[in-house]
Amino acid sequence: MRRSVSLAVGYGYDGYDFSGSGGFGGVEPWSEINSLRISTPVRWGFDEKWSLFFIPTLRTTAENGAELNDAIQAGGFAGFSYRFSKRLTLGPGIGAVTQIEDSATVFPVLLINWKITEQLSLKTGGGTGATLGPGLVLDWRASGNWSFSFGGRYEKLRFRLDDQGVSPNGVGEDRAFPIFGGIKYTHNRRFQLSIVGGVDVGGELSLEDKDGNEILSESHDPAPFIGFAFSFRY
Repeated sequence: MRRSVSLAVGYGYDGYDFSGSGGFGGVEPWSEINSLRISTPVRWGFDEKWSLFFIPTLRTTAENGAELNDAIQAGGFAGFSYRFSKRLTLGPGIGAVTQIEDSATVFPVLLINWKITEQLSLKTGGGTGATLGPGLVLDWRASGNWSFSFGGRYEKLRFRLDDQGVSPNGVGEDRAFPIFGGIKYTHNRRFQLSIVGGVDVGGELSLEDKDGNEILSESHDPAPFIGFAFSFRY
């Protein structure tokens, strides 16, 4: 049976540099945001065809100096998949995440693993603590150890602000569509190392007070990002 329980820990840092004299550039509501996520992915294979996925997640996202206990969010997603053939596995899923000073967000998830050729495949990508849905990734296995990927997803990041800024203990929000590429090195079945980089497009920022009432909202320019990840199984 294909069954597993894992522990995943992720950290994210977002640095903001506002310019201009109007809008967000005039108030500079925040600068450095830190995110920490802990999740326990569960995969339960009932037979050779059917599998159940469940990923509960706990995360905190806040500006430097903010109260972390006021920035805790919880949620996860669940779904099942069916193996149609050696090359195609599909299934529906649904996710839900609580939001800081807002109602919980519910979103659909597509579970897919389509081996187009021996080297090329389309998969449900791995998410981050701020990701609403894992997104989709096109993966090219160039050799036994190296693979390259290209993908996209939708992200919504809500975070607690400190008590010293223009909106004390308020809430910031950053929504965008990251488009990214990555390189992964697989040493063996136990150890993998990867780097990913890309750009956030279609971004929009919102500033709210401590009760979640909107103060200011505007779109932002495309923003580059980079990330690193590794996994170890035992």
